[in-house]
Order: sequence, then C-alpha cells, then structure tokens
Amino acid sequence: MKISSLSLAVAGALLSVGGAAVANHHEGKNPMVGGAAMYPTKDIIDNAVNSKDHTTLVAAVKAAGLVETLKGPGPFTVFAPTNQAFQKLPAGTVDTLLKPENKAQLTSVLTYHVVAGKLSAADLIAQAKANGGKATLTTVQGEPLTAWVQGPNVWLQDAKGGKAKVTIADVNQSNGVIHVIDTVLMP
Repeated sequence: MKISSLSLAVAGALLSVGGAAVANHHEGKNPMVGGAAMYPTKDIIDNAVNSKDHTTLVAAVKAAGLVETLKGPGPFTVFAPTNQAFQKLPAGTVDTLLKPENKAQLTSVLTYHVVAGKLSAADLIAQAKANGGKATLTTVQGEPLTAWVQGPNVWLQDAKGGKAKVTIADVNQSNGVIHVIDTVLMP
C-alpha cells in the first residue's frame, strides 16, 4: 500500500467508535457507542455510521473522500473525537475544514488521529511505562502524539500542546481498534 493510500485508509478509521473506558474496561465485549452497538466483526465505517456521537467525524471523513479507503484491511488505531470534541474548536473551524478547497488540511487533521497497527489501551499503557511515563506515537499524518497515563485514564497530547482524554477505549473493529477521545487533536 502506498503511503498516501495508507494515510487515507487510516484517516477513515476515524469514523469508528465504541469501546470500554480504561477504568471500566469491558471483558471481551464492545459496548454501545452513540446509542449503537459496535461489532468487532464490522469495519470502521460500518460501525461508525450508526453512532449518534460521531456524526461530525463521519461528515468530515466523507468530505475528505476517505469512506471507501477506510474499509481497508488495516490494522489501524484510531483516536475518534466525539461531536462534543468538535464543538470545542473555535467557531467556524469545522465549517471551514469541510469546504472542498480545504480537503488537504481536513485530511491532515483526520490522519493525525490515526496510528498504523493495532494498539490496545494496555499496549499504550505498557509503552508509556517502558519509556519513563510517556509514549511517542507516530501518526499516519507524520507528526507525533504523546500518550501517558494519569489515574485510570490514557491521555494524548498533540503537536500544539492540546490534550485529549480517552473516554472509551478498546473498541475493536475488523480492521483495527478505536479509542474515543474528548478533544480534537491538531497537527
């Protein structure tokens, strides 16, 4: 797979949702997300379109032209912002990103939420512990994210210093895993 194809495939993974909070991890099953059951036998797109909590993310993935790519084999680790996370952005940001002339910037933001490979919350925690408390993850977009554990939660910090908490972890998909986050990360 070419790098650009991988970037697009991983960005699509952002459509996926669901999982278990790190502190309340569900043993062997995926919970309801946005009022919809998440199925580990379905791909990221097939699950994401049913979540009422991720309609903004789904619209962004569609606007970036990443839907078909996201149905690829992966595996991908996706940090999926909720609608409320998008609402935290400055007024007009989402509308601006969704304009056709800003497709490259939108794709950059979406692929910044994706890491190649499948990393569970336990994997993220282990990487952080093995590296002095923080793990550096290279996104498909190319810039790093920093992960660490604080109390029962996994946190992420973006290149601009913004922080997001994983609110639902380990939502398994047929082509990867999703971790729902409460803030949009910016490259």
